Amino acid sequence: MKEPIRCSNSARAAEPAGNANSRVRPPAWLAIRLAPFVVALTLTGCGGCTRIGAAEILDRPPTDPTFSTLGGTIDGLVGTRLALSIPSPYGVQQFPYNNSPGAARTFGFVGIASETPYDVAVVTRPTHPSQTCVVVNGSGTVGNGDVTNIVVNCTTNPPRFVYVANNRSNDVSGYTVDPTNGALIPVVGSPFAAGSGPDSIAVDATGSFAYVSNQGDSTISAFAIDRSTGALRPVAGSPFGTGAAPTSVAVDPSSSFVYVTNGTAASVSAYTISTLTGALTVVVGSPFAAGGSPRAVVVDPWGRGAFVAHQADGTVSVFSINPAVGAMTAVGGSPFAVGTAPQALAFTPSAEYLYIADATTSSLSAFSVDGSTGVMRVLSGSPFSAGAGPHSVAVDPFGRFVYITNEADNNISGYGVGASGTLVPLVGSPFAAGQQPSSVSIDPTGRFAYVANSGADTLAVYSVDAGTGALTARTRAPLPTGNGPMALAISD
Repeated sequence: MKEPIRCSNSARAAEPAGNANSRVRPPAWLAIRLAPFVVALTLTGCGGCTRIGAAEILDRPPTDPTFSTLGGTIDGLVGTRLALSIPSPYGVQQFPYNNSPGAARTFGFVGIASETPYDVAVVTRPTHPSQTCVVVNGSGTVGNGDVTNIVVNCTTNPPRFVYVANNRSNDVSGYTVDPTNGALIPVVGSPFAAGSGPDSIAVDATGSFAYVSNQGDSTISAFAIDRSTGALRPVAGSPFGTGAAPTSVAVDPSSSFVYVTNGTAASVSAYTISTLTGALTVVVGSPFAAGGSPRAVVVDPWGRGAFVAHQADGTVSVFSINPAVGAMTAVGGSPFAVGTAPQALAFTPSAEYLYIADATTSSLSAFSVDGSTGVMRVLSGSPFSAGAGPHSVAVDPFGRFVYITNEADNNISGYGVGASGTLVPLVGSPFAAGQQPSSVSIDPTGRFAYVANSGADTLAVYSVDAGTGALTARTRAPLPTGNGPMALAISD
C-alpha cells in the first residue's frame, strides 16, 4: 500500500521533544506535491517523477554538476512522522514508518548550491512510538561535492507514567513507571477527580495533556501533566461539554485535535487543543454526524483520518481530517461493514492495517486501509477467533503483535502479525488476566504490557517477549486502582 509523503515548504514546524509551542500540522489525506529539491530515501525512476520507497516526489530539479546532495543516515528510527528541515527554499522532508525497525536508512536533500550554509534540524519527532532524534554533523557549508556524513540518531522514549480512568469512582489513577522493569509507583496526589463515569482516556503525543471522556455527565475532562511528577492538574475551562454519553476519546498524532464519540447522539465531537494550556475549542461544524451508537474512535498514525466504530449497525465510518482546522469529512464508500458489534480499534504503526474487536462474536477482524482514500478492505482469514467478550485491542509499537482483552474469559488473546497483516495466535495464548480485563496497552519500547481489570479494581504489569510476543506477569499481586478501571493510557 502506498504511504502518502508528508512534505511542505510552508509546514508549521512541530516541537522538538518536550516543546508544545509549535507543531507541523498533519498533511491532507491525499498526497501533496513536495517542495522543489526535496527528496527522501532511495531514488528510482518512475517516469517524470522520483519514487521514494513507497511514495513519489514531484518537481525534482534537473541534474547539474554545480549542485550537490546534502544527506546521510538515520539510525534507530521506529516511529512515524519524523521530519527534518534545512533553511528555505529546500523545505521540510518527512519520513514514512520504518518497516525494518531500528535499521539505518539514508536521506538526502538534492540540488544544494555550492557555498550554501546548512543546518539540519528535527522539526517533528516520531510518534507511534514516541522517539527523540538528535542530529550529528548537521551544520556546515556545502562545498563542491556531496555531503554524506550527517547522522540522525533516534531513540525510543521510555514510558514515564500510566493513567487509568476509573468508571465507578469517577477519578483517574496515576502511576510512575520504572523504565528498567516496568514496575509502577502511585503518583503523589493520585487518584485525581474526573467527571461522572469516566470511560476513556488519551494522552497527547507530547506527554503534556490528558483527556478523559465522562459518559455520565456528557463532558470531557482536560488535564495538564506535570512532566516531573506525573500529577494531573485540570486545565482552565475543564470539563468541556460533549454530545450525549461520550464513550471514547482520541488525540491526533500532531497533538492538535481531540475527537470524542457521543454514544447516544450518533455523532463525533471535535476540538482544537491550545498548545499553551491544553484547553479545548470546538471545531467549526462539530459535532459531526456518525452512525448508530458510536463506541470507539481512533486517528491513524499519520493523522490523515478518524475511524469510528458503530455498535448498533456493525460498521466503521472513515473521515478525512482537515489538517488546518480539524474538521471531518466522510470518505467515499464510508461506512464500511465490519461485523456485528465493533467494540475497539487499533492501527499498526505503519497505518496499513486496522484491527477491530467484536463484542458479540468473540472475534477480531482485520482490514487493510488505503493510505490515499481511507478505503477499508477485509484481510484473508478475517475474522480471527478471540475469547468471550473482547473489549480492548492494542498493537505493539513495532507492529509485530496484537493483543485483545476478553472480559468474559478473564484472559488476553495474543497474535503475531504476518507480512500481509493476517494474524496467527501466539504460542501460549490466551494469557491469564484478572477479573474482567477491560483495557490493554503496550509501552513505547514494546517491553511491557499493562492491563486494567475492571472486575477486580486492579492494574497488572506484564513483560513482553521480544521474539515470541508471550506475556508474563511481572508481579503476583496487581496494583490497586480506583473502582471500575475501564481504560488506560501511557505517557512518555
